[in-house]
Amino acid sequence: MNSPTSPLGRLYGVGVGPGDPELMTLKAARLIRAAPVIAYFCKQGQRGHGRTIIEGFLADGVIEEKLAYPMTTEVSAADPVYHSALGGFYDESARRLADHLDAGRDVVVVSEGDPFFYGSFMPIFHRLAPSYETEVVAGVSGMAGCWTRARTPITYGDDILTVLPATLDEAALRRHLELADAAVIMKLGRHFSKVRAVLEELNLAERTVYVERGTMAGEKIMKLPPANFTGAPYFAMLLVPGQGRRL
Repeated sequence: MNSPTSPLGRLYGVGVGPGDPELMTLKAARLIRAAPVIAYFCKQGQRGHGRTIIEGFLADGVIEEKLAYPMTTEVSAADPVYHSALGGFYDESARRLADHLDAGRDVVVVSEGDPFFYGSFMPIFHRLAPSYETEVVAGVSGMAGCWTRARTPITYGDDILTVLPATLDEAALRRHLELADAAVIMKLGRHFSKVRAVLEELNLAERTVYVERGTMAGEKIMKLPPANFTGAPYFAMLLVPGQGRRL
């Protein structure tokens, strides 16, 4: 944590892993236990997965900054309304955390998975790192948690791994998957049927594994569900293992 002589607090972006608290790094656990201020992201009216992961690690008297998104999947990310609302949200969140830093309090921002891999910490980092001492702590990614829980080795030999958000349009998904040796398709949610159709078209469906809430409570692991499957949440992903050189 910050030096007693430092006038400003220090910002930490801390990856807390895919869901199972035991997959948190020792460094992450140490920083969370020592933090005077903990910040975490969540949906409106919900606690958030990050806050659930760190339950039991917080010190008595810690200040909690709950950063609740104004919207998540209700509006398309391509909609200008989405960009305006989320940009304003991150501006205000950064101002709230800067108040603590200016008062000399260190701030730990909890990031599910890894902070720099599709992490919500990144907009905070870009806004505050130029002005405050900042440290980023790597975390076990959600996809790593999923493929280990699914007992699905993802790359062999010289396989190249392609990571795709399911939010891409059908043509983009097809283009990237055609070139992929192995693939992880994240942020599944309501995009399942679109993604499944592309996998079928490219003859990848048979080797695809579905993982929902990997390493978390309520985890589900199965072969690719049928086309009429409608239950995929945001925290679901598809794994397409490579078929490269095996020894």
